[in-house]
Amino acid sequence: MEPSHENTAQNSIDEPTVQAASVGDRRALRDIYEATSDRVYRLMVRMVGVQDADDLTQQVYVRSFSKLSQFSGDSKFETWLYRLATNEALQHLRREKHRRTSELVAEPTTRQNDSVEQDERAQLVRQALAALDPELRAIFTLKEENGLSYQEIAATLDIPEGTVGSRLNRARRELRKLLS
Repeated sequence: MEPSHENTAQNSIDEPTVQAASVGDRRALRDIYEATSDRVYRLMVRMVGVQDADDLTQQVYVRSFSKLSQFSGDSKFETWLYRLATNEALQHLRREKHRRTSELVAEPTTRQNDSVEQDERAQLVRQALAALDPELRAIFTLKEENGLSYQEIAATLDIPEGTVGSRLNRARRELRKLLS
């Protein structure tokens, strides 16, 4: 990973970069990928599990790069990208037609030499998150993992802001219940 990668990931993708990428500028496409891929991958891990996250992350970029001309600029680029990523994950889960009960493994980049107790606690949280309805999991993940505002989540999922709040509260209640 390049040293500037992490800093870039915190910045919003600017309009000139999106414009350049939309006409096939390879450097702009790479800049977008490098700035956002870690967060999209983490979203996919939380939504579909580590076993499918790589493939779906790549699908998100193939799809988003082919649809760049459809980005209107009404929202942040990342919000538009998260919408595509969330939709891709939800479609995958629908296609698979199964509730995920298998464990989600922590991303290798965040794995430390944790104690067994911490591993067990983290495993319980991952299993509880995997047991949530996929749409509640999406809202919870976008808020807690990606730090999106209610407004950004609403734009990402194309739902009213009030619905984001109520579903986020429902997701938190269900997680607490699953963890107790």
